[in-house]
Amino acid sequence: MPHSGKRPTPPASENAFPPGSVIGFLAERSQLDFELEFFGKLIAAVPAFTEVLRVQASNLTIKGRVADGLAIDRQLVATRPSDPTAHYNLACRYALLKQPDQALGSLRKAVELGYRDFGFMEEDQDLDSIRKDPRFRQLVREYRSRQ
Repeated sequence: MPHSGKRPTPPASENAFPPGSVIGFLAERSQLDFELEFFGKLIAAVPAFTEVLRVQASNLTIKGRVADGLAIDRQLVATRPSDPTAHYNLACRYALLKQPDQALGSLRKAVELGYRDFGFMEEDQDLDSIRKDPRFRQLVREYRSRQ
């Protein structure tokens, strides 16, 4: 039989990377875990890298590390104090941590800086813990009337 030049596919048991190998370790990691480690190192090297701070805060929250995400959001707001989206995301993290006073304060700051997606704000599940708070409804009414 002539040689086709293709390698035969090894049995599934031979496809696994050797235990303890670097490639095996990377193959077992999720994309999220990879990004958390990679972006963490990037932030350590460049603390004001705003695009990476945004993604890292979100990734940490997805991973269930909301308090760590909050710390990154605080760093982002310190880096970009006039950024309405940074303040909005900070409000979301506070709301997820059931800290209504801080959440509403950050949300108000976001709106004062120009955040105006009230439809999203009223549907965003991250804000569920403050949505029934009269201060939330007042904030939305107050700024919607200015549009």
